[in-house]
Amino acid sequence: MSEKIMIFDTTLRDGEQSPGASLSVPEKIEIARQLEKLGVDVIEAGFPVSSPAQFQAVERIAAECGVIVAGLARAKELDIKKAAEALEAAKKPRIHTFSSTSDYHIFGKFSSDRYGKTLQEKRKTVLQMTIDAVSYARTFFPDVEFSAEDAGRTDIGYLAEIVEAAIAAGATTVNIPDTTGYTLPAEFHDKIMELRKRVKNIDQAVISVHCHNDLGLAVANSLSAIEAGARQIECTINGIGERAGNASLEEIVMALKVRKDRMDYYTNINTREIYNSSRMVSGFTGIIVQPNKAIVGENAFAHESGIHQDGMLKNRETYEIMTPEDVGVEKTKIVLGRHSGRHGLKSRLIKLGYSLSEEELNKIYDLFTKLADKKKEIYDDDLRTLMGDEVLKRNHLYTLERVQVLMGTNSIPTASVQISHEGEKLLDSATGDGPIDAIFNAIDRTLNTSFTVESYQVRSVTAGRQAQGEVHLRIKDKESAFTGRGVSTDILEASAKAYLQAINMLTMEKLNKQTVREESLANAV
Repeated sequence: MSEKIMIFDTTLRDGEQSPGASLSVPEKIEIARQLEKLGVDVIEAGFPVSSPAQFQAVERIAAECGVIVAGLARAKELDIKKAAEALEAAKKPRIHTFSSTSDYHIFGKFSSDRYGKTLQEKRKTVLQMTIDAVSYARTFFPDVEFSAEDAGRTDIGYLAEIVEAAIAAGATTVNIPDTTGYTLPAEFHDKIMELRKRVKNIDQAVISVHCHNDLGLAVANSLSAIEAGARQIECTINGIGERAGNASLEEIVMALKVRKDRMDYYTNINTREIYNSSRMVSGFTGIIVQPNKAIVGENAFAHESGIHQDGMLKNRETYEIMTPEDVGVEKTKIVLGRHSGRHGLKSRLIKLGYSLSEEELNKIYDLFTKLADKKKEIYDDDLRTLMGDEVLKRNHLYTLERVQVLMGTNSIPTASVQISHEGEKLLDSATGDGPIDAIFNAIDRTLNTSFTVESYQVRSVTAGRQAQGEVHLRIKDKESAFTGRGVSTDILEASAKAYLQAINMLTMEKLNKQTVREESLANAV
């Protein structure tokens, strides 16, 4: 009989750690709703102790979602207690705690002599920390997951010892992460098999894997681990995450579905929600899905060569191993326009994965009618951008009221911007080397800021001369980078929105860190 593979989605935790991909609390909640609709078994909602925003996001998602909601915690009492507090209202709470186990990590993170002078002494310290952490987590909830960080490069003997100890302490899931994306599929398969042989109590816990994509092998390693006995896969929408990213949820799920002849397993994923999930995450994070991305890329079901087109026209199975409809890409789409009503708009937005109150629908409908006056037809991607903009506004400190640019062949580009902040209208102007530079300079003068724009990209949201332009950019402030996204039929306005959104993200991060410092000082006193 088919065995179930649990899908542990870490888009909101590890996925958010993609450089510049910080998500606001409202965005996280919207994505969590979609993940539940998608059918994931576990949502890792965040790292509660790391910031007030992270705590709030985990707390809100825990209260709202019916699936297992996990909060990450280091092997420290404070982390675990914070995670438990954030998960208090969850119907199915899980504390996910971790310890570093490879020699690389032990010597890097536990270099101080207080953890022991020799490798063996340091290993004993980490082992005891793991036992204490799992035992403490079990005092809050019965569902506890333990991860052996950098298990891919950990000595198999020590890895087996620490996994066995974690299970004995009460871990119900043990995660074997290939944290650096270092291992090869056959090697990872053998490691899981060896653990099953060496760990006496391995049958008392679910084996999970969490693979990174540094060598492009995250999905391959995850599938090889399933064949070796893993029954939970940790992954993200679009494969986003640290460095080169994580194992891609959509690729793993569709590989199991398409190749059921060789891998007789199933998941609870509603594959027809894959495309909506992909587009929502892309829109909120500002990370564009590459056109040739498997399953969800724009070219995934496109055929250009004459030979391929001829084969497709005769028989789709000639070149397609799945249909677009399998992953939620519809051939026929409802196209809305200026004469469409609230009911038609609401129906389409619900189908795209969004939940709306009547108040939210009214706001979106007003934006929709304004856009419809500029465009004859409104497509699904237009609606996704409208929803993205509206969700972002819920957490905005600064809002663009208007932008005006004066330019010509023989004149210096000059931009004026008006920005609202806590009811106050801020206005200033600046020149620049081109209209975009002038807009950025004007915003900097208005807010008394100055940032380096590391990347700037423009693309069309939909086809045609009336298409909305979408701007993605990344700004840098010391060591941190933040992305911004703006959409408008006017690319200058879209650029201003994107730059201001990145500033909003950066400002929120600074406010969160300040709150943490103030709380720490208050606790110390």
